[in-house]
Amino acid sequence: MKLRLGIPKGSLQDATVSLFARAGFNLHVSSRSYFPATDDPELECMLIRAQEMARYVSDGVIDAGLTGLDWIAEHRLAANGSADIESIADLVYAKQSFGKVRWVLAAPEDSRFTTAADFEGSTIATELVRVTQHYFANRGVNVNVEFSWGATEVKPPELADGIVEATETGSTLRANRLRILDTVLESHTQLIANAATLADAWKREKLDNISVLLRAAIEAQGRVGIMLNVQRDGLRRILDLLPALRRPTVSSLSDEDWVAVNTILEEKTVRDLIPKLKAAGAEGIVEYPLNKIVL
Repeated sequence: MKLRLGIPKGSLQDATVSLFARAGFNLHVSSRSYFPATDDPELECMLIRAQEMARYVSDGVIDAGLTGLDWIAEHRLAANGSADIESIADLVYAKQSFGKVRWVLAAPEDSRFTTAADFEGSTIATELVRVTQHYFANRGVNVNVEFSWGATEVKPPELADGIVEATETGSTLRANRLRILDTVLESHTQLIANAATLADAWKREKLDNISVLLRAAIEAQGRVGIMLNVQRDGLRRILDLLPALRRPTVSSLSDEDWVAVNTILEEKTVRDLIPKLKAAGAEGIVEYPLNKIVL
């Protein structure tokens, strides 16, 4: 038995391969092949553009795949809502960060455009054509939406009046002197499958197991574990320093006057926290990386 899984080729590829590695699945991608090798004999992977993933999953060409909510929405609008797709897991990661991506309406900083209504009769360039058409139609604004093959941010004002473009930080838009006017759609990656796959008990279980491990890898991102020893009468000082609601594990040691404390923290807080823990009486402080946190 094998599960045919689509891996997004392009901007999400490296982040996805890295995520799978932390989840325990090693994917070996070759520039000469669209079929990554994997150390899991039950997986058969294929590189597919994120823009096409929903269609191939819906048509049953592959059992499941990873793609963004943006391209799922685009496919559903193309299929008039009849796409055979079900979400298995929300996986919030992107090409540059573990966050969400926004598709935004933008126009030149010195232009007359300040709201969606100002684009009446104008031209909008985007890769997300149907979602953009739907956005303006819901607002009763008539626009000409043109498909953009890339470098969309350089098209205004000569080739388009405005654009709808994906951004994580907005830095590329600012560099091209574009002003964000509105968020058209907020997107993040999803693990999706079709009905036939989910009706197969073995494939459903395999997908659920993959989902658990991928979410655990995302949950561990940016976090570390901390272990330390402290005298029992100084435990309260240590607990007061640790972030609230972390519920550290406190264990007795062979010496009844000492206890061990184990907890998980945001990695960015540890630099400032360790000296404070040391000053409060902590000894044997150990910071260790985390690959997965299963909630």
